[in-house]
Amino acid sequence: MTQADEARIANGGLEVIDTPEAFARGVARIAEGEGPVAVDAERASGYRYSDRAYLVQLYRRGAGTLLIDPLPIGSLAALGEAIHDEEWVFHAATQDLPCLREIDLDPATIFDTELGARLLGMERVGLGAVVEELLGITLAKAHSADDWSVRPLPTSWLAYAALDVELLVDVRDLMAQRLVDQGKDGLARQEFDDILVRELGAKRSEPWRRMNGYSKLRTPRAQAIARELWLARDAYARETDNAPGRIVPDRALTAAAAAMPSSRGALQGLKEFTGRESRSQLDRWWAAIEAGRSTTDLPSRRGERPAIPPHRSWAHRAPDADARLRAGRAAVERVAETLGMPVENVLTPDYLRRVAWEPPTTIDTATIAAALAASGARPWQVDAVSELVARAFVEVGQPPAHADETAS
Repeated sequence: MTQADEARIANGGLEVIDTPEAFARGVARIAEGEGPVAVDAERASGYRYSDRAYLVQLYRRGAGTLLIDPLPIGSLAALGEAIHDEEWVFHAATQDLPCLREIDLDPATIFDTELGARLLGMERVGLGAVVEELLGITLAKAHSADDWSVRPLPTSWLAYAALDVELLVDVRDLMAQRLVDQGKDGLARQEFDDILVRELGAKRSEPWRRMNGYSKLRTPRAQAIARELWLARDAYARETDNAPGRIVPDRALTAAAAAMPSSRGALQGLKEFTGRESRSQLDRWWAAIEAGRSTTDLPSRRGERPAIPPHRSWAHRAPDADARLRAGRAAVERVAETLGMPVENVLTPDYLRRVAWEPPTTIDTATIAAALAASGARPWQVDAVSELVARAFVEVGQPPAHADETAS
């Protein structure tokens, strides 16, 4: 903690707003400020099941910093209404927006300094690195992975949280000017606006397939046991609001599924079955194993078939599509080099894969542009890559349709 932080703590500058009365005063104060509003949220990922916000931080020139505990207050709709028409400044907005929307904070306009750093081609895009490059200030790396659900929050944590927003508006101003200087301000606005309409925090289908060690389970019966263990753990984690991995880690569940113990005692004696609640909730886990051992609903070996096959299999399965993908990727890489930004920010890889797998009947700039736009590419991306991708596809040869291969 810096001397400035210590002085602010001594002067009472890190009060947490946790009553309706204090919240109303805070809303009035932030409304009287001027310019963009820096916003951040602290969660308890890895400690709690929910991804809710346990602290919300805001900073605005002329208003100072607000540190809000949303737990006793609930909806922060009054705050959202007070600043709705202002630009909200985030660093990695996609991480914070889902939990902020849960408490009725939903901006109309944003500026994302993490995404802006990518568009500018900055080598490091973490908040600390961006602050250091643009402002020459070094932020201490601390508390980001702590359990923000604890109460009361330590004052050193609050100082850390306040700094996450107190420098963000200055970063935003310098970054905005760099975007203008590089002619990227228009495309940055398209990217920022796209975040607001994008589906964030979508749940995966069959999430249990993503457990560590699941891919090593070779039989449908072992996979069924793993699924039932995952579902039992997930239900218990939701009920107790604990992170699933803190209850029983993935590797313990998949180890139990691989061993397929024949009795409760055998499960209890399985040394690989570890975890904080592996023994205290033994009946729960044994019931899940029994369900997996007896079910007739066995998982398919490959799960839900994606719309297109994994691109790593294309070289053997669909060499024409593979050739288009490689040529198209090289074209996008050239654009990225010209623009000075990462390839994935020039065009989302999945968009290129989709059009490479199932290209238009006639390939030209207009048809490729339409296909990319239909996938979700922003207008600036379509303009930047369509002609080069179309040319690359034509050069490797126009392909037959792949409807029969997708169905196979």
